Amino acid sequence: MRFPWRLNYDLTRYIISNKLNKVEKFPLVLMLEPTHLCNLACSGCGRIREYADTIQQMMSLEECLRSVDECPAPVVTITGGEPFLYTHIYELIPEVLDRGKHVYLCTNGLLLEKALENVKVHPNFYLNVHMDGLEETHDRILERKGTFKVAIEGIRKAKAKGFRVCTNTTIFKDTDLVEIEMLFSLLTDLGVDGILVAPGFDYEAVGEDLFLQRREIQKKFEEVYRMSKRFRFWSTPMYLRFLKGEKQLECTPWGNPTRNPLGWKAPCYLITDTHHPTFREMMEKTEWDSYGVGKDPRCAQCMMHCGFEPTVVSEIGKSWKDILEMAIWNMT
Repeated sequence: MRFPWRLNYDLTRYIISNKLNKVEKFPLVLMLEPTHLCNLACSGCGRIREYADTIQQMMSLEECLRSVDECPAPVVTITGGEPFLYTHIYELIPEVLDRGKHVYLCTNGLLLEKALENVKVHPNFYLNVHMDGLEETHDRILERKGTFKVAIEGIRKAKAKGFRVCTNTTIFKDTDLVEIEMLFSLLTDLGVDGILVAPGFDYEAVGEDLFLQRREIQKKFEEVYRMSKRFRFWSTPMYLRFLKGEKQLECTPWGNPTRNPLGWKAPCYLITDTHHPTFREMMEKTEWDSYGVGKDPRCAQCMMHCGFEPTVVSEIGKSWKDILEMAIWNMT
């Protein structure tokens, strides 16, 4: 199977339970940002710019765990910032796993090799390393020499120790897709368990012409979709068909709720209008119908996985063709 059976089982049981109980809006992945501190200043990153005034703030361990308990999502992504800079990271990971959650830790890889000494292999724990190209490109985007080699060595050692490792690649306007295919071949040779790929989001805080418009995304992802037939993508085929313009999907902004040091971020991982003190308040007070393509100009070019992969869950049961495609994809 493409994903571990336990993850498939827990997600399926959770989704069916919500459907049977007629729960209309439910989260799939909690995006937990205990800190926005980072050891890089990447060109396309909106976080370090958006939260520049509060970047030194951190959530307490108790706040993190209370947030995990508040949000029923079966998957928790620990991100940031760079999560290995979070003071309580080595206490947080096992505590969340003990709650029966599946944990994805998103890292730029610079601290990964050292971190492996303090993190234990667990069937529900995944390391997600961001890789945006081969050495020259990756180092340029991350704006520091040597980052590619460090990340690759971290991946190699993590796999040698038995960790589940996936990678996340952002496609920008100047991304060379031939290079990306070479990157995916390298990652496959290293034994990565899955590859995630998505177009970059045009953060208001990033004043650079890096990001793709909708038509450019569709053109680029025609080729990325072809690559998905060769490599072990974790991005779903329905989402990839949406990216190349073949499938229409509406955004599900509550699918990946975000909790950071300022509170529950609304309306979504990418757009900030306010922060709420509790998950319940965020869900109840956010005017969800005000967001999405054609509703809010900030959403016009967005095709990010955090908003549209959750939509796949609600769409998958509407077509036998989609059900068959997903079943074959997951079993191969």
